[in-house]
Amino acid sequence: MSPVAASTPPILALFQKRIEGDDSLLALARMRFEQAGLGAEIYAGHPDELAHLLKFKPANDAPAVVHLPRGLNMPDPSSHAQVREFARRFAGRVMGMVVHDQRELVSRPGDYLRGVRDLNACLEAIPHSPWLFIEYAVGLEPADFARFAEAIAPCRRTSVCVDVGHVGIWQTRSAFSALHPGRDACDLKPVHPELPALAADVQRAAATALPAVQDLIQRLGTIEQHKHIHFHLHDGHPASTFSPYGVSDHLSFFTEIPLPFEHEGRRKLPTLFGPEGARRIIATALETLGPRQCSFTLEIHEQEGRRPLEDAAPLFDHWRDKTNAERVNHWMAVLRENQQLILRAVADRAERRS
Repeated sequence: MSPVAASTPPILALFQKRIEGDDSLLALARMRFEQAGLGAEIYAGHPDELAHLLKFKPANDAPAVVHLPRGLNMPDPSSHAQVREFARRFAGRVMGMVVHDQRELVSRPGDYLRGVRDLNACLEAIPHSPWLFIEYAVGLEPADFARFAEAIAPCRRTSVCVDVGHVGIWQTRSAFSALHPGRDACDLKPVHPELPALAADVQRAAATALPAVQDLIQRLGTIEQHKHIHFHLHDGHPASTFSPYGVSDHLSFFTEIPLPFEHEGRRKLPTLFGPEGARRIIATALETLGPRQCSFTLEIHEQEGRRPLEDAAPLFDHWRDKTNAERVNHWMAVLRENQQLILRAVADRAERRS
């Protein structure tokens, strides 16, 4: 095994039918993931849904992770029952289960922590249980999230998921609000009449995103050595209007934000991280945690564009209009491009250590 292969953590990508069509779209995704060697992070609202989606899991050695419903909450016994059912049915078949954090983590910290510990005890009793990864998602202070991660360090089947885009957007909004009290950077879309005058301050705030992500990763690195940490990787920017879901992140690291005016001689704004920022995030994670203690999912939403189906064309012989298939094929190419960026970052780190 080469030094690079030995030091490469699992790299997954969002595996979900987010564009209208039948299960041929999942077959297309499986083909592209197999060709790329990507693992799958699958959204599933019910164990039966996951059982169906796992039929399309890429046939490779990469692990699978399931992203559970967003409303699950650790103080809630019914949420525990749902997580336990997923863990019981898919023990040994999926590496981890991701759930969003909730405001109760800070508003009811005792109840939240007690709920996590109780659920973790149940998971530890299930042979080959998946990890439970609690994701930074609702916009808490990163310091509060880090303290929570430290508090659950003894939990042997529960850890955290660091969504770098969510942390970056929170930090950018916070830094911009410090410059302009009461203002939200995410209100300043490209057509906003005040953006030309405020673009420099937006970018000044955005420049604080990468250090904030690195600081959080380094703090998490103080947790006991057995702890595995999962990452959601994607870019973002307060001015982004790309998402059909109204969010400012889940962008490719190669995205730039188009402007209807010039800013510093260009009609585009760089995103929070870009390719160089992604490389620095990967380097920080690997140096702090080590390749065996982390895994990465490219949680990049569908991108506008079309790409000819080529070798995947037979999957859609029963389709008259191939537009949505070509859109998914383009999305798969974007995921592959970002995967190559992460693999180069991993290889660069391995070469520096050799």
